[in-house]
Amino acid sequence: MSNNALPLSFDEFGRPFIILREQAAKERKRGVEAIKSHILAARAICNVMRTSLGPKGMDKMLVSADGDVTITNDGATILDKMDVEHHIANLLVQLSKSQDDEMGDGTTGVVVLAGALLEHAEALIDRGIHPIRIADGFEMACQVAIDKLKAIADTLEWSKENIEPLILTAMTTLGSKIINRNQRQMAEIAVNAILAVADLDRRDVNLDLIKFETKEGGTIGDTMLINGILLDKEFSHPQMPKLLKEPKIAILTCPFEPPKPKTKHKVDVTSVEAYKRLAVLEQNYFKTQVEQLKAAGCTLAICQWGFDDEANHLLLQQQLPAVRWVGGVELELIAIATGGRIIPRFEEVSKEKLGNAATVREIGFGTTKDRMLVIEGCANSRAVTIFVRGGNKMIVEEAKRSIHDALCVTRNLVRDNRVVYGGGSCEVASSLAITQAAEKISTLEQYAMRAFADALEAIPMALAENSGLQAIETLAAVKSAQVNSNNPTIGVDCNHYGTGDMKTQKVYEPLMSKMQQFLLATQVVKMILKIDDVIVRE
Repeated sequence: MSNNALPLSFDEFGRPFIILREQAAKERKRGVEAIKSHILAARAICNVMRTSLGPKGMDKMLVSADGDVTITNDGATILDKMDVEHHIANLLVQLSKSQDDEMGDGTTGVVVLAGALLEHAEALIDRGIHPIRIADGFEMACQVAIDKLKAIADTLEWSKENIEPLILTAMTTLGSKIINRNQRQMAEIAVNAILAVADLDRRDVNLDLIKFETKEGGTIGDTMLINGILLDKEFSHPQMPKLLKEPKIAILTCPFEPPKPKTKHKVDVTSVEAYKRLAVLEQNYFKTQVEQLKAAGCTLAICQWGFDDEANHLLLQQQLPAVRWVGGVELELIAIATGGRIIPRFEEVSKEKLGNAATVREIGFGTTKDRMLVIEGCANSRAVTIFVRGGNKMIVEEAKRSIHDALCVTRNLVRDNRVVYGGGSCEVASSLAITQAAEKISTLEQYAMRAFADALEAIPMALAENSGLQAIETLAAVKSAQVNSNNPTIGVDCNHYGTGDMKTQKVYEPLMSKMQQFLLATQVVKMILKIDDVIVRE
């Protein structure tokens, strides 16, 4: 037998089996030990996120390997930037990302809830209840919670003339962000941007039509909504006019240069006359291209590619302003906004393919030489740009993330205008409903349902802790007030307004987002509880 042969052994029935050499290099956990190690990892992630929940939540500073600093309290961003290696902890990272992709908000709450559910599941496992029975109980409790949310939800009546309810909901989202000093202004920007691109008949919003541009400098208050397109470009020649009124825009993907043969070629210039003829020929190409644009009525050329100084000078002479090196995504947005067609060849230039806008102007910033182009009053107004300003890169990036959350919340309300009230009020109401429902269950699942009810209380407790209140005392007061007054809108007064009624405080959360939080957290916890064997290759 060769040295490479695998060792062969026989069991007590004479059946052969092979011993793998790598077996010793594998770590294996089974049963309750595996589940408890998973719960420990998930709780570690949950404890990191817990302090970032709510309007008074703390920010986290994340420093990457190459020294990039991110300061944020957005749950999805924190988990995305964290270097998480544990396989179960990674499930919570994906959970937060799912909530962010689907709803855009509630990313911290969903992780805190999942961590609390696992914590209470561990206590039940210690009491000898099988993980599958716990998972089934959680599923039943989640359904009760969803039904309760639908029962206590209110319909938020809004219209294009009355957008105040949408602004108030967006302000609730921005309350926990770094930009909450300019909360009202940012909420108005988000709502107006959504309404500009929304298809209200189909109740749908295409967020791709909302473009973000960022520029360091100024303050967050300088952030603005531009009903058109903002390009981080300038006119190709400094002597071109800085303001164009009612321009006819040609959107070109063909370069301003003589055509190049596809095959390999070489031009031998053997005399001065031949060189001059070549130069004249090249100039004629440029002149023909410019004349084709002018003949179609074009007064502004936006080109995907660059052009040399000679072409640039000719464009200036012919009084045809131009912009070069504009990216493909921007070209598509300009085409959508201006109603123009993207032109791949100069021979295809025609009056019908030109875009229209009210103005195109160049704007400058402070003492820097940076310039940007603003295309406003577009023929098709369903493309807008949010221009984010801030003192440094970190603030600008966090402001951009915050406005994106507000956009997503407003989009959710366009799709479904039902809301529940924040401040932990709907969690407490759901918890009380589950506790009552558990009394009617005669099987083991009632213990899991009670555990789910207790886990829901982790949200109002975290809100109270982060607001500097006594957590248990505040939670007891909220539960008592809800039961005695039969009012499910009473929650934790995080902003110290003197009233716990979230309806009075106008703290709204989209029903879709809250339901998604409960469902996703329950699904992930159920999946983790069902894993009882882990084989790790070291």
